[in-house]
Amino acid sequence: MNGNDVIITKASGIQATFSEEKLKQSLLRSGAANNVVDMVAAEVKSKLYAGMPTKKIYKLAYGLLKKYSKHVAAKYKIKIAIMELGPSGYPFEKYIAELLKNNGFTVKVGEIVNGHCVKHEIDVIAEKEDKYYMIECKYHHAQGIICTVKIPLYVEARFRDVENGSDKAAADRTRFHQGWLVTNTRFSTDAVQYGTCAGLHLVGWNYPSKGSLNNLIEKSGLYPLTCLTSLTRKEKQLLLDNNIVLCKEICENPSLLKLAHISEPRINNILGEGLMLCKGGTDQGVA
Repeated sequence: MNGNDVIITKASGIQATFSEEKLKQSLLRSGAANNVVDMVAAEVKSKLYAGMPTKKIYKLAYGLLKKYSKHVAAKYKIKIAIMELGPSGYPFEKYIAELLKNNGFTVKVGEIVNGHCVKHEIDVIAEKEDKYYMIECKYHHAQGIICTVKIPLYVEARFRDVENGSDKAAADRTRFHQGWLVTNTRFSTDAVQYGTCAGLHLVGWNYPSKGSLNNLIEKSGLYPLTCLTSLTRKEKQLLLDNNIVLCKEICENPSLLKLAHISEPRINNILGEGLMLCKGGTDQGVA
């Protein structure tokens, strides 16, 4: 059977025809060399079966890619790595703040502000060119979860309550220009329709076509430490618990790895992968 004739199952449960081209494009975006892309794609196609979950296809491709280049595999797993920024949503909030800082914003995380009815803890307050943005971060830890219309409805209600706050006349009050909703998954059609109509700025994994979360990550080169294949899940969590989110933080201060009780020999290996990832290195292929 031709690989492109196989029906696979997405994380949402929807079935679709496997696309070798999409797989190859995702591998190329991670920096894999053409010959590696061809080898991985051929191996994946040889193991396809009807109804195969996309999660298994990803794991197979990731495992094969990891054999050729760890830092390229690290970039390939970026979407999953974002989902590993749990279990709380705080590391995701800090990560979004770092992406915004890289784009020229001044940011504050977890600030309490007065609303007309109640106080609100704002995930991220971002300021640029004398305009302030109230940003709500909606983190999901698993694939297939959609950000439904309930979320932008909730964000809009909070934004309006803050705008009508009891200290509205105070000279030092932050006056927000716009509410934002940022998620690491995708939006439902109704969520996009309502958010756009209400004047919210929506950022999802692949939304909008320019300025999506995926675009921001690729453009900035700021990768979460959860990308690193050389770290165990427990070590990643220990670092996250110490408020360390970026691979860049480790590259600039290797001693941070000692917080996860990592030995010196392994620190060198982790840094080797981390530095290649931070520098945007690509795979040179295999002989």
